[in-house]
Amino acid sequence: MSLHSSSVTAPQPVPGANPVEANVAPAPGTRVIRRNGQVSAFDPAKISVAMTKAFLAVEGRTAAASSRVHESVRALTEEVVASLNRRSGGDRLLHIEDIQDQVELALMRSEHHKVARAYVLYREEHARARQAEVAASSSGEPVLNVRRADGTTAPLDEARLAAVVAEAAEGLDGVSAEAILAETRRNLYDGISPAELGEAPVMAARTLIETEPNYAFASARLLLDKLRTEALSFLSGRPETAKQSDMAARYPASFGAYLKKGIDAGLIDAELARFDLARIAGALKPERDLNFQFLGLQTLYDRYFLQTEGVRFELPQAFFMRVAMGLAVREVDREARAIEFYELLSSMRFMASTPTLFNSGTQRPQLSSCFLTTVSDDLDGIFKAVKDNALLAKYSGGLGNDWTPVRGLGAHIKGTNGKSQGIVPFLKVANDTAIAVNQGGKRKGAVCAYLETWHIDIEEFLDLRKNTGDDRRRTHDMNTANWVPDLFMQRVAEGGDWTLFSPDEVPGLHDLYGVAFKEAYEGQEARAARGEVKVFKRVKAVDLWRRMLTMLFETGHPWITFKDPCNIRSPQGHVGVVHSSNLCTEITLNTSESEVAVCNLGSVNLAAHVTAEGLDREMLAGTVKTAMRMLDNVVDINFYTIPEARASNLRHRPVGLGIMGFQDALQTLRLPYASDEAVAFADTSMEAISFEAISASVDLAAERGRYASFEGSLWSQGILPVDSVGLVGKARGVTFDQSSTLDWSGLRERVKTTGMRNSNTMAIAPTATISNICGVSQSIEPAYQNLYVKSNMSGDFTVVNAGLVRDLKARGLWDEVMISDLKYYDGSLGPIDRVPADLKALYATAFEIDSSWLIDAAAKRQKWIDQAQSLNLYLASPSGKALDTLYRHAWESGLKTTYYLRTRSATHVEKSTLKGTDGKLNAVSAASAAAAPVAAPAPVTKAPVAVAPVAVAPVSAAPIIVPEAAWGKACAIDDPECEACQ
Repeated sequence: MSLHSSSVTAPQPVPGANPVEANVAPAPGTRVIRRNGQVSAFDPAKISVAMTKAFLAVEGRTAAASSRVHESVRALTEEVVASLNRRSGGDRLLHIEDIQDQVELALMRSEHHKVARAYVLYREEHARARQAEVAASSSGEPVLNVRRADGTTAPLDEARLAAVVAEAAEGLDGVSAEAILAETRRNLYDGISPAELGEAPVMAARTLIETEPNYAFASARLLLDKLRTEALSFLSGRPETAKQSDMAARYPASFGAYLKKGIDAGLIDAELARFDLARIAGALKPERDLNFQFLGLQTLYDRYFLQTEGVRFELPQAFFMRVAMGLAVREVDREARAIEFYELLSSMRFMASTPTLFNSGTQRPQLSSCFLTTVSDDLDGIFKAVKDNALLAKYSGGLGNDWTPVRGLGAHIKGTNGKSQGIVPFLKVANDTAIAVNQGGKRKGAVCAYLETWHIDIEEFLDLRKNTGDDRRRTHDMNTANWVPDLFMQRVAEGGDWTLFSPDEVPGLHDLYGVAFKEAYEGQEARAARGEVKVFKRVKAVDLWRRMLTMLFETGHPWITFKDPCNIRSPQGHVGVVHSSNLCTEITLNTSESEVAVCNLGSVNLAAHVTAEGLDREMLAGTVKTAMRMLDNVVDINFYTIPEARASNLRHRPVGLGIMGFQDALQTLRLPYASDEAVAFADTSMEAISFEAISASVDLAAERGRYASFEGSLWSQGILPVDSVGLVGKARGVTFDQSSTLDWSGLRERVKTTGMRNSNTMAIAPTATISNICGVSQSIEPAYQNLYVKSNMSGDFTVVNAGLVRDLKARGLWDEVMISDLKYYDGSLGPIDRVPADLKALYATAFEIDSSWLIDAAAKRQKWIDQAQSLNLYLASPSGKALDTLYRHAWESGLKTTYYLRTRSATHVEKSTLKGTDGKLNAVSAASAAAAPVAAPAPVTKAPVAVAPVAVAPVSAAPIIVPEAAWGKACAIDDPECEACQ
């Protein structure tokens, strides 16, 4: 029953059975480390033989010839091989024990419990026998050699390996250097390459993260050793190694060489070499390398650090300094500003967005995050928009396209006297363009198409992400979003009709909102009733709303965003219209045929500004002031790929300062997310950030001048975000909370008299990747799970809530049983009886929290924000009624946008108690999940809150029906292809 036995003798055939051939092949070059340290090729046939023997042991000799067993073994072998292919990543090196773990897990998953038990007993028996052999042997450990690139070998430097591991474990509570070494040695073999040797201790420490979160820091430090060897050897032109303790001297000494190599390779702007490099290098802080957790550093290593021909030559502090220098390149005292920016980035109090981190200080500094465009209604305009998408995406921009102006299906085409095919064929082209331009492999190209709810093609638009129907009319890779007027929501509430139009017959409608839109829309309906409109369709508003919500649940799209609050509260309504949001629904800027909106993003790490005593206002003020200067600098430094983006950005200078680490901050303050206190903290913390961001923009205006289109803006009238929420309330006939705690009257006067440097200042982005870099919770999100594996473009990473582990340790509850329970219950404390109620509330996960709490917290933030928020909503037990209630609550609360609807996917943590597993998530088919469901804990609910009523009649229609078969089709949290997860 053994797999890839250390014996050189081939396994004996099973009587009456032939080896089963699996349809899934191992990744090319995959090898297996045997228990004696020897390496052999990976042969899936040996897995089939071992499984067949296991069946034989339980069911007798006739089992081997059974077609049922034959097919079971084939399917199980394919499952094991596929899982091992995922786990091996690019290394293609597996340990025999890992293979056997996967075989055991596959047998248990398939409910062959007796066979699995026989296999487990066989493994234990042979493990005891091997231990006895080792104990009786006096030969000691085999001598291992490292095979260099030139083919020569040298003995493994055991002393250095032990020293590196000891340094990685130093000062980390609960981390054992001995445990890392033991696991490392298990993965060594004679003739191992230097690269594999560098990876072995990293992988060893990773497997221990689920038992102690501090192993995430140890894993990162071991990865640092690999990076130091790679970078320093490249910079010096000879093999070099260095311990962390050496880097106080090595960082300054290597910084000039690093810049030269980068400039010579065409990767770094030559202007950076003209800084005072001695002053710059002297400001580097090597000790901050130790602040990374593994997920963050691995992400930087894979996607952010500069490399040439696959060799990384950029060390972490050099990376932060390169970004800082790039942002300071036009400052007067640029060394002082670069050091100021570096301090903020390297301390992780603030982190710039991914495009800025990718491209700052390079020869093509495209630093902006988001671009919004309006597509015009002619072929030239449509294909120009597609070309613009490609140019903007090339350097890591995320795209939002407003497609509403394009005429719909059946509309007349004057030039050909024919009929239009509508927007769908062109959306298909835009979809394929996003896939073709994948940002150099660093990040998948991503675009979101927006369509207003009255467009004649709205019903086909809703179907774009379906997996059924004509594939030529599907866009499987494009995000989509509804741009919903208030009038539509009122018609839904009234049970009224809704009319769909082609925009070429109702010119100007897309540019109107509020009362003006209502009057114009009703006028167009009257025209249609008189026969003056050729292409239109009447539907029941509630029926269209049902379908919108059904498709949102079934496919995860289109998202729901609200046109009127985006425009009524826009500071820039005097010079244009907000026609859509962006890729992640947090940007609300004007677009037109002549202006492509651009936004420059970065996020404050709220967790770094909170102690048990509360928010550190002084530190926060300093962070925001510097961060706003960095974001404003992006506007001038930025490399613009199309002229419409440059003109718009220089004229309006919008930036989007956001936050991340919100739930970490709550947990530091001991506030459950589902509580009135957490909602109040969302209010006061965002008020402080809003106050400081607006104040910083005023300071920049005093130093550098107002933005060009300031006059006539809401700012110029003294209307700040907390004031503009009242304008939405007035339009709807309701009252929104406008309470405050700070001196807004004084700031309001400063804004009116001095002006603003930036037309927009705040937007809360998803921050999925930069929050990983900083090791904090994503954006304003509640925790997905307390123990899970996150997948992104860099691989799969065990994530454990360190705060929870600390609290469980303090109460004597952290042990192997707790780890097993957390795995079984998908990272939830709810079903674990021995966990106290206060910890269950504090560490409640996203699907345990009633999403109305998220909306309430977002509504408190929204009154302070001049743009919007990427707000995901979660439903553990979705239904038509729940969806209807949730999204109406979002609209009634004055939110501008919502983002993904998250439902439970068919992906769960391994339900295994095997020691050494890393808690990796593995996909389970929906059918299997349905056959053996895991009960979800009840959401943390709250008492009903009073929401200001809209002056419309209640809905009396039947509940919305969502197909049961659609369960789990919404975006999965751990989807590595999802832009929000990047």
